[in-house]
Amino acid sequence: MITIDMTLPMQIINILILMMVLNVILYRPIRTMLAARKEKLAGLATDVQNYKKNAQLRVDEFDTKMNDARRKAKAEFDGARAVATAAGNEKLAEIRGEADKTKAEQLSVVASEFTAARKELTGQVDDFAKAMAGKILGRAV
Repeated sequence: MITIDMTLPMQIINILILMMVLNVILYRPIRTMLAARKEKLAGLATDVQNYKKNAQLRVDEFDTKMNDARRKAKAEFDGARAVATAAGNEKLAEIRGEADKTKAEQLSVVASEFTAARKELTGQVDDFAKAMAGKILGRAV
């Protein structure tokens, strides 16, 4: 049982003194450290957000520059391809022209040789026919 006597107010006074001493020695320094820690964490969180924003801005800038470089490279590549195609077509046309010219020259040579051979053989047809008729008949015609 609880008895109310002189020790109860003394215990209450001791508890109040202990609470004031603990508040000064223990609770205030812990609270200040926790507040400083909270401020430091808030500052670090802000720094992290700033770094993330800067990193995203740099990534976007890098992507933009890469896209610009790709467009420029593609334009230069297409230009070089067009120049090469034009040069190739020009060279091909030149080679075709030379081939057609050589072909025409060779065809004219073959045609002239064919005409000469025809004339020569036309002149020999009569002699050949007489020789064949002589062999078939067995006597000179």
